[in-house]
Amino acid sequence: MTSSASYRIFTDATVDLTPELLQNLPEVSVIPMQVELFSKDQQETYLWESDKTVSSKSFYHLQRNGFHAKTSQITPYTYTKQFEPYLKQGLDIIYFSFSSGMSGCFQAAELCAQQLRETYPERHIFCIDTLCGSVGLGFFVWEAVLQQRSGLTIEALALWAETHRSYVCHWFTVDTFEHLRHGGRVSPAAATLGTVLNIKPMLHIDETGKLQVAEKPRGSRKAMSAQLKCMETGWMPEISRRIIIGHADCLDEAERLKTLVLNQFPDADIYLSEIGPVIGAHTGPGMLALIYWGTNR
Repeated sequence: MTSSASYRIFTDATVDLTPELLQNLPEVSVIPMQVELFSKDQQETYLWESDKTVSSKSFYHLQRNGFHAKTSQITPYTYTKQFEPYLKQGLDIIYFSFSSGMSGCFQAAELCAQQLRETYPERHIFCIDTLCGSVGLGFFVWEAVLQQRSGLTIEALALWAETHRSYVCHWFTVDTFEHLRHGGRVSPAAATLGTVLNIKPMLHIDETGKLQVAEKPRGSRKAMSAQLKCMETGWMPEISRRIIIGHADCLDEAERLKTLVLNQFPDADIYLSEIGPVIGAHTGPGMLALIYWGTNR
């Protein structure tokens, strides 16, 4: 068995978790991902992990001014470069991956881990398919770090993750169909109709970790009401009263949603977090997410 101080938590750059929430907690290693921004006559490539390369605000400003974006999956070689230095130091590793229902990151990480287990047979390497994404992944990683701080061994944390991941509820809306259309998530006809009708589609990540459209409310007020209804139906404060509201450069809307949640659930412990470029590449500015422990994933 390993102590809580003898292992390192890893995740990838799809995680959207404000660094302030990790202050005074065990450190988390975030594996960067490539984001490419392009317009008709310009192209820029960034390695996203934090604001060191491009800030979220600058990224969404470019999107609002005609740029589109795409991302690249992490390769097994990159995982090896990230994991191996810690294994050489004698640390074990647990990696919390972006959902396998939306990316091949988990499979690439597990391929890397299989090879590293042969090279370092004395070390423990766990790859966890969280079935979560964006602020949902951030929420899950944050809770995992709190578990590590409480003294859980790496084996106990892996078991905790496997048994709790299906209770992370993601309910989010997007402000425009444009980036979903550009990424092939919706058809051009559906995107045009949705824009005309001012539809703010509410999506969620289902129990298999795949992105699904749940409702198609018209206008932001109805969209927030739909999110609140979901929380009313399934919230499990007995796991934790912590809630994260994520936003893609729409802080005012996030604050408004926070007020609505507190009006209905005054005991909720709510935190705000930014949604970064890796997820924003596919959803665009204006995404608003409500994340909580619940039964209605």
